[in-house]
Parts: sequence; C-alpha cells; structure tokens
Amino acid sequence: MSAVIDNSPEVLTRIEQIETICGRDVGNRIEPLVHATKGGLLAAACSIAEHPSPHVAIITGFFVPHGTPPAAETDGPIGCAHLAAGLQRVGVPVRLVTDPLCLNAVKVAAWAAGVSTDVACDVVPMDAASAEDPSVSSILKCWQSAEPPVSHVIAIDRAGPSYDGSIHNIRGDDITDCTAPLQLLFAHPKVISIGIADLGNELGMGKLSRDLIAKTVKHGERIACSIPCHHLIVCGVCNWGAMGLLTALALLRVDWKSRLTEGFTLEMDKHILITLVNEGPAVDGDTAVQAFTIETFPWEFHGNVLTELLAAAGLSESV
Repeated sequence: MSAVIDNSPEVLTRIEQIETICGRDVGNRIEPLVHATKGGLLAAACSIAEHPSPHVAIITGFFVPHGTPPAAETDGPIGCAHLAAGLQRVGVPVRLVTDPLCLNAVKVAAWAAGVSTDVACDVVPMDAASAEDPSVSSILKCWQSAEPPVSHVIAIDRAGPSYDGSIHNIRGDDITDCTAPLQLLFAHPKVISIGIADLGNELGMGKLSRDLIAKTVKHGERIACSIPCHHLIVCGVCNWGAMGLLTALALLRVDWKSRLTEGFTLEMDKHILITLVNEGPAVDGDTAVQAFTIETFPWEFHGNVLTELLAAAGLSESV
C-alpha cells in the first residue's frame, strides 16, 4: 500500500499534545530545553513518514559503570524496543546499534517486544578511533549497500562527547572508557539523524547551544554533548520520546496505524521492563540499582504516561 499521509489540523494538534506529554519536566531541569526544541517531534516523524523507502538504525544503551551490577540503564532500550517492533510490523527495515557493554540489554528488550531475533545488530567496539576504523567503516558500508540504504539513525538516550571530547554522565563523571564512539555512525552525512534526549549529554544535543544547556542543567557546561542532529526531541524520559515518535507516526501514516501500534500496550511495556531488568541485566540510571524503575520512577508512573500518549493519539482501545 502506498503512503497515506494525514496532516490534518486534528492530527497536528494531537502530535502537539503528545510532544507536551513527552516533554513533561519530571525533575525540574529541562523545561528551557523542551521549549527550544518545540516541533521537533513532528519534524522527526514527518521525515520518516514521508520518506519513500525508510530504513531505520536505532542507537541506544547507556552503560552505568557504578551500577549494582554495572549494566545498561533502563531508559533507552525500552523505547528502542517499542519503536523497532512497531516499524518491523509495518515492513520498515530496522537495525539495532550499540556497544558490547549494552548489547545484551538492547537485544533482550527488543526480543521481549517481539522484534525478530534475526534483526541486524551493529556493534561498535570500545576502542574504535575514527570512521576509518575497520569496525566502523564496515558498518557504514553495510548501511549504504543495504536495500534500501539506511535513511535514518535515531539515538535514544545515548551519551555523546562533550566539547572537550570526553563523554560524561549526569554527575559530570568521565565515562569515555566505557562508552563506545557511536557518534561515528550517528553523524554520518548521508543519513537523517534524530536525537531523543532528556538532559544534555546525549547524542543530538549539539543542536542546542552549549550555553543554554549550561544554564539549564547541573554540570551542563561540562557534560553538554557537541554532536548535533537534524531533528531533536527533548523529553522528561527518553523512553517517552521514542513512544511519542511511534504514536506520531501512527497518526501521520494512515496505512501504518493499526499494525504500528498493535503491540504497543501497557502489558507489553511492563513485560519489556521486567525482562530487561532480569535478563539484561539493567539498572535505573539515577539510582544505579537493578530495579523495576526508570529514572527513579516505578513502572506504574510510566504506565500512566503511556496511557496519556495513547489517549492523545486516539488509541486508547489498544491498551
């Protein structure tokens, strides 16, 4: 079926509502960043919905070295899983992109969501030095030789280098040694880049000024990521931004709507979290504890946000 785009006033209003829900400031720390990127969700969704042959690579995985145990955090892989599963259901090729430390968590979350177990996984080693590194160049060649070629790369809560070249966590700690340089793929000039971020140190945040991040976020001047993107979505929790993108696509693409969201339910969301924490393993990015929480909030809190997103999209019957 050919693309059927619905850009009616009602749809645009619903997407604005979804963006507002995703941009809820749960920690009194990002409101100026959300305001500066207003419209980013619609622009990102349109870039995929209107593309004649989309092929999406999704980057995620934020390793917490001081975690108990050291592991990927729960924010990122869940949103990636929902988005990848939905895109696969409508026939859009998907690739998962991460590093060795986060690979198992990313795959576990994706499989829990129903993503095919043979989904392409691109893994960049920790010591990759440049785009000319064989491990990176081989992935880029694969992206371009695929049919269709990779058209979009989406980074969901993935730390990126600051202006001094180092990568930092929320506390300002240098985590470069345990964060592979996935920016070498994200910044590829032939691919449309979408950043989903909630603080300032994530890939794509270079679209905003370092000064704005410094004024808004604690340690902002030190942690601000220098890597920009074409479309930036700033949200209270990065998983919400990925879910918001999924629901926005469902509104824009009439021909995708039912299949795109058929597995996007409260039951599935909780299942992904439980599986990710137990089998990833994964930890809460804020508390660094292996628990069924995301950014300190229990699943029920996030479930309420998901319910609001579905209602805003007119998809309440999918719950």
